[in-house]
Amino acid sequence: MDQQIVGILHPGSMGAAVAACAATNAARVLWCAEGRSSASATRAERFGLEPVPTLQELLDQSDTVISLCPSAAAEDLARDVAAHGFAGVYVEANAINPERVQRIAVLLAPAATVVDGGVVGSPPVCGKTPTLYLSGPADATARIEALFAGTAVQAEGLGTEVGKASALKLSYAAFQKTSRVLVALALGMAREHGVDQELIEVASKRTDSYLSEPQYVAKTAARAWRWGPELEEAADALAAAGLPPEMLRAAASTLARWHEAKDDSELTLIDALDRLAQP
Repeated sequence: MDQQIVGILHPGSMGAAVAACAATNAARVLWCAEGRSSASATRAERFGLEPVPTLQELLDQSDTVISLCPSAAAEDLARDVAAHGFAGVYVEANAINPERVQRIAVLLAPAATVVDGGVVGSPPVCGKTPTLYLSGPADATARIEALFAGTAVQAEGLGTEVGKASALKLSYAAFQKTSRVLVALALGMAREHGVDQELIEVASKRTDSYLSEPQYVAKTAARAWRWGPELEEAADALAAAGLPPEMLRAAASTLARWHEAKDDSELTLIDALDRLAQP
């Protein structure tokens, strides 16, 4: 496979590091200096990326463009790329929902080919090895897998359906990031009552991730009738401590969808998920 010229939009902490990995197998890796900050320029220089003055020049020269920007800007950026007539492979690697990725694919068609991407993990520096999940046309995803072969970015295909990679990314991010917020709330409540160190000690005795225990979902559903009111009590305690209670109230509202599963020891994971989706 011929060496590609790659454009990165834009060299943030993740984008610059991913682009640097792409440079291992690419002929050149470009970034657009127009309208970017001095911090972006410094980062791009540190990772050895080649500046071009305008977006049009980047798109004219690039076979593949990788979009890694703040999620809110993803569609506007794709719209700008479409307006410039880009006709290569466009890797939509932002943390956006599958419907937005599909809209971007329509926006860039038929000139460009869109590959859905989702990066799971930290930027590929200091020994970190994130995975770039890909879904989309097989020939295009194969090009991206080849681009990152032998680098710290592990590219992995999920099939031809645009949206799958983003769904996986958001599914994981929903748990991982919300769990961090829950940690802050739990510690905040405990600190208010002077038991934060004891809470950490209790938690240290259990190191497994709940996400790796999907079988426990059915047990959660069967206990939801008790857990919901308990979380409402915890939400009240957060509010009394001046901490935001909304996340726990939302969790209690979610548990209410399982009210009819009270103490059902025969409930399966599939049953529990079906009831959650269709109360």
